[in-house]
Amino acid sequence: MARQLRKFNIEGKEVGSAQVEDALCNTEISGQLVKDYIIALRANARQWSANTKGRSEVSHSTKKPHPQKGGGRSRQGSLAAPQYKGGGRVFAPKPKFDQHVRINQKEKRAAILSLFAEKIQNDRMVVLDSAEMQVPKTKVCSNFMKLATKGARVLFLLENSFEEIEKDGEKVTVSCSSSKHENFKKSLKNIPKTKFSNVIDVNGYDVICAQDVVITQEALKQLHTWLGE
Repeated sequence: MARQLRKFNIEGKEVGSAQVEDALCNTEISGQLVKDYIIALRANARQWSANTKGRSEVSHSTKKPHPQKGGGRSRQGSLAAPQYKGGGRVFAPKPKFDQHVRINQKEKRAAILSLFAEKIQNDRMVVLDSAEMQVPKTKVCSNFMKLATKGARVLFLLENSFEEIEKDGEKVTVSCSSSKHENFKKSLKNIPKTKFSNVIDVNGYDVICAQDVVITQEALKQLHTWLGE
């Protein structure tokens, strides 16, 4: 059975409802699948560039700290030893080879689908009829969030635009950000704990971190098409 989501205009007034498909709101996916997907996202976000020097790499004197015998102290061979200030580090991090974790596209869509289903079942997802604004107004977006959402962390999902480009002599359709959302994006930049994304480029980590999700009417249609592939 399809479910209805509350629909608001940019002023925060409820103007009706929007229907979501049964497959989007009643999906049960393994929690392990979602966990694997989020772990892969976080691992791929790392740079793996941490680099420190061992005792053979630090620029230090090779002189013994003190005579080996006669002082009653333990023998020491070099000031580059890790127990001395400025010495090398033991088992320290080094740059690693490419640690990229491949994410299966079918599993990615299934994980994102389950995350959206959880938001819908908990009534933490609403629809915005249009995100077009004539001029940037932070106050308008702030009032909208107070009236339409419940949490402090909000993710806004906007519809993608599609353009044809020529590549290797063939025309290819690619998705891109819509220019009509520029004023809306500028209005959100000064509001803390808010993020925006094109719906087809949505990151599952952003969905799971957000307390509420606001999606435009057109983006909801694209979401149905994308997750239904």
